[in-house]
Amino acid sequence: MTTFQAFRIHNDASGYRGGIETMQTDALSPGEVLVKVAYSSVNYKDALAGTGKGKILRQYPLNGGIDAAGVVVASTDAHFKEGDKVLCTGSSLSETRDGGYGEYIRLPSQWAIPLPDALNLRESMILGTAGFTAALSLLRMQDNGQTPALGPIAVSGASGGVGMLAIDIFTRAGYDVHAISGKAAHFDFLRSLGATECIDRHQLAFSGKPMDSARFGGALDNVGGAMLAGLLPLIVPYGNVAICGNAGGIGLESTVMPFIIRGVSLLGIASAGIARDIREQVWHHLASDWKPRHLDRIVTREIALEQLPEVFERMLAGESFGRTIVRVGHV
Repeated sequence: MTTFQAFRIHNDASGYRGGIETMQTDALSPGEVLVKVAYSSVNYKDALAGTGKGKILRQYPLNGGIDAAGVVVASTDAHFKEGDKVLCTGSSLSETRDGGYGEYIRLPSQWAIPLPDALNLRESMILGTAGFTAALSLLRMQDNGQTPALGPIAVSGASGGVGMLAIDIFTRAGYDVHAISGKAAHFDFLRSLGATECIDRHQLAFSGKPMDSARFGGALDNVGGAMLAGLLPLIVPYGNVAICGNAGGIGLESTVMPFIIRGVSLLGIASAGIARDIREQVWHHLASDWKPRHLDRIVTREIALEQLPEVFERMLAGESFGRTIVRVGHV
């Protein structure tokens, strides 16, 4: 039994609150693999959970953090031994299980992914759920016939974490990427990641027609709502649109025309509970042929657990830029 520090979230008679607490490893959620955490990351979902502005946690109290990477210190599963480096993203962390915002985490062995040789722990958390989501989108699109020959990929919400990593990942995989963002001040940065064209969201005029001139070979949409509805009529025949976010709303006002006339496919990307074999496939790509070339530029901030509340508020206010990783402990 070891005593350690964690950012723990409560919701009880005293109200919703999160902060640094001292706890012991025997109080962690059950699992076969005990990990000393080196890094975690900050995602929009973490900010919602940490502030109570989104209904993320399904039980309390829990340690926050949907991502974790560290070193195994004890295991009752023969597939893992002391000293192994592992990572975990999603998999009910900070929903029904203690997450990565603690110096230790206990994981079910089915969700502990061995760290690929070509990634270090820090890089794995620059990627984290954001990079995993972008890469899973590409995997699903390619499984459904997407190729660079179909034309450029539109990436909406391109100045967010998923968007930035998607630009780098899709470019590395051989695609021409057109970045859509409402933050024109970041266009030079997005071009430096590989975007060949940057489109100001505020100046992007959709015709509203059920079908329009095909402009994109496919799209990765982080926004939803009007953005998704506007992109669908612009996709070439048999192109794919992967949807992984809803910052622009959960509604979708569209028609069946792009689907039944051009054969466009709309692919839902749910990264949190994806099967282990697909997880391993995605991480293999992220450590090899899809590994982003600009990880050290995409990570713009490295913080300690104590700084989480400040980062949460900035993220929810739309003031964050790039990826923030959390240095949890030394391994």
